[in-house]
Amino acid sequence: MKKVALVTGVAGGIGFATAQKFLAEGYAVCGMDVLPQMPRPLSGDFTYVQGDLSKAESRENYLACALKTFGKVDVLVNVAGVAPRVRNDLLMMTEESYDFVMDINTKGTLFLTQAVANEMIKEGETQGKAIVNISSMSAYTSSVSRGEYCVSKAGVSMVTTLFADRLAEYGITVNEVRPGIIQTGMTEKVKEKYDNLIAGGLLPIKRWGTPEDIAAAVYALASGALPYVTGQSLDVDGGFHIQRL
Repeated sequence: MKKVALVTGVAGGIGFATAQKFLAEGYAVCGMDVLPQMPRPLSGDFTYVQGDLSKAESRENYLACALKTFGKVDVLVNVAGVAPRVRNDLLMMTEESYDFVMDINTKGTLFLTQAVANEMIKEGETQGKAIVNISSMSAYTSSVSRGEYCVSKAGVSMVTTLFADRLAEYGITVNEVRPGIIQTGMTEKVKEKYDNLIAGGLLPIKRWGTPEDIAAAVYALASGALPYVTGQSLDVDGGFHIQRL
């Protein structure tokens, strides 16, 4: 019987590449995003559910659809996330922008993880099940023009720590991947800025990261290849996190 992976933010970028990776490895995948339908098709045993991660009813419907279709959950990958609609100096950040980002990136991730974790425990045979969260280099890197995003991703890191601690007794691993500068729709608007920074030596590995780079790391953490690793943050950032002189 195929293993089943749930992947949020599946319509593009990291989510799409992650779903593609799990399908290629023989998993069944249930994906969720806010779009009415997938903009690109995925080959394999794939089911799509439209939903807004910030809404409880969407999270409940997503899990219910996954269980109705596949009958179980082996892996949850929390990819869905948003940046502020408008980059604003920290001193001008609005509560509306803060709530928009936090509701999806942190609250939505936390409560979907809670729901899926309870389902995994209910199913029994939890050994080898896994949860992987997509955080960001912004969890520890200050960007004062998008403070709400940084706070939201720091929150995801604590969500990872908390659930890793709570679920260890069941053999469910919980880890996170912290992407660096990745070619996605979210970074398209600042491409020139990062092109210049990378050319100027910001990264030891002098290139943009790809969604496939992140998907490979997610799969390594979720596949059972690292069964004694939990509560870990894996920086997939071309070496950005290395402090250099």
